[in-house]
Amino acid sequence: MKKLMLILVMAVTTLGAAYGQSSMAHVNTQKVLDTMPSRKNAMTELENFERRAVKELQETQQKLQGDYTKLQQEKASMSPTAYKFEEERLMKKSQEFQTRQQELDEQIQILSQELNAPILKTVQDAVAKVSKTEKVDYVIDESSLLYSGGRDITMLVIKEVLRVEREAAAKATDPK
Repeated sequence: MKKLMLILVMAVTTLGAAYGQSSMAHVNTQKVLDTMPSRKNAMTELENFERRAVKELQETQQKLQGDYTKLQQEKASMSPTAYKFEEERLMKKSQEFQTRQQELDEQIQILSQELNAPILKTVQDAVAKVSKTEKVDYVIDESSLLYSGGRDITMLVIKEVLRVEREAAAKATDPK
């Protein structure tokens, strides 16, 4: 993968030199994301949802374990048919627990995608705007670079992202 990235960077650099007008820059996307209030809010919302899901699952699991322990204690005083019936009931509850666990995992994934999509779009739009303003033809994320001594537009992108978020917040609070 690193060789492929190196080949890609070299090819882009070679093409840039050939055309003479192409320029390249890099951006630290993680740093941009870390400065966004909307991302912090999204992460908090996702963490709260995950916390509630974990609590629900832990409570259900404890109840199941308690019911199973109780069944084992009462096994001697139960008829084989009654024991089998209760055991099957607990197995069904266990399967329902596993199904609920999968549902919650899927809901967490969906919520994460829903919360992150507008944030990533804002970052992409900001990178595009800064690239156009600064006359940059190619922008590469720092995480995929072996060496990043070139032009860094991270701070410009952060300023643009924060400007867009301020405008969005002002529109949200404007009663018009």
